[in-house]
Amino acid sequence: MRVLSGIQPTGRFHWGNYFGAIRQYIELQGEPEGAYYFLANLHALTTVRNRDVLAQNTFDAAVDLLALGLDPNRATLFQQSDVPEVSELCWLLMTGAPMGLLERCHAYKDKTAKGLPASAGLFAYPVLMAADILAFDSDWVPVGEDQVQHIEVCRDLAASFNHHFGETFVMPKAKLLDSSARVPGTDGEKMSKSYGNTLDVFEEPKTLRKQIMRMVTDSRPMEQPKPPETDHLFLLFSLFADDRRREEMAAMYRRGGFGYGEVKKALADAAVEYFAEARDRRHELESRPERVREILGDGAATARKKAAEVLLRAQRACGVK
Repeated sequence: MRVLSGIQPTGRFHWGNYFGAIRQYIELQGEPEGAYYFLANLHALTTVRNRDVLAQNTFDAAVDLLALGLDPNRATLFQQSDVPEVSELCWLLMTGAPMGLLERCHAYKDKTAKGLPASAGLFAYPVLMAADILAFDSDWVPVGEDQVQHIEVCRDLAASFNHHFGETFVMPKAKLLDSSARVPGTDGEKMSKSYGNTLDVFEEPKTLRKQIMRMVTDSRPMEQPKPPETDHLFLLFSLFADDRRREEMAAMYRRGGFGYGEVKKALADAAVEYFAEARDRRHELESRPERVREILGDGAATARKKAAEVLLRAQRACGVK
């Protein structure tokens, strides 16, 4: 099976990004038919309007993914904009994309419902996403529940093209990411950049510890037992701890007689230890930017070869070649 996923370079990765998606992407690399992971800088243009910020974000995202364990020998990593065949395929799909289908897509619908300005790029976003997927004959696209609609749109566009011009595209399927690892933010709500409650994967340990120690907790007295399952500090600690340490912490919650400062210190220690090797790899990669660019260049060459094959197949099918 061939796996494909894209990651928007709109800022540094936080714990929610890692446990909710990136860790699972890395586990899927090495599929027999290949795994393609791309930095969706064309998609990011719908929100990031500063060229220096976008370029730096894209480079940082590549370094972060490599440091976290993405292996260029087991997966293809590339910049979306380095594979122009995808943009050309996007136009072929656009010519048959129903307006009503795109108007129902949640990213565009939600923004316009709030009275916010929406660009043509945001409106056509699902078509470019479909081109991203179809250009590599992708079988599986790992996504969260909020992205399943886009895979359905991709399947609709592929089915319509296949109906009019003959069997051309592989029909992809959504592979739902494991959502069991709930990642609360510093305020207990879902960790999200839009909420301003994130903890970055590669934050310096000293700064990270300060952020964790400032996290808001409830005002229950120390001696009172507390249910661990509903406490955001415990849920975060559980992401890093093995079964033994998790159960020891849960028993302490149920017993009572502790302060949240004790939990915060344990959380900070566990997080710093968990990402230590990745942080060391990141420092090394940062000192070798030419190696990162080489990996992206090699990945783009591999991706272009496959995308060109699919694009030519589509061009011949619809009569423009």
